[in-house]
Amino acid sequence: MSNVSSYALRMARLSAHIFGEIVRPTDSKSMKVVKLFSEQPLAKREEVYAWYPPHNTYSGLMKKLRYLGLYRDEHQDFKEEMRRLKKLRGKEKPKKGEGKRALKKK
Repeated sequence: MSNVSSYALRMARLSAHIFGEIVRPTDSKSMKVVKLFSEQPLAKREEVYAWYPPHNTYSGLMKKLRYLGLYRDEHQDFKEEMRRLKKLRGKEKPKKGEGKRALKKK
């Protein structure tokens, strides 16, 4: 028998539980699982989430540069030109509350 009192054993288990250590003695297979769960999740590792550039920052910067005239976005220019031509033909989207469904009710 061990010469450690039950109170000391319970306090040791509680201490291990509070500080995230292994509560009971385990074998090597179980230790592998404990090690896997103690590691940081893959999605929260910096080398994973910092792999791609910050697109939100870059797109905001490019919009501001375009507004100032220092950057030319051909695709955005094309979309604006198509919107302008639709408006000239009278084919633009109706404003809120002026669509087909709203006109039916009146």
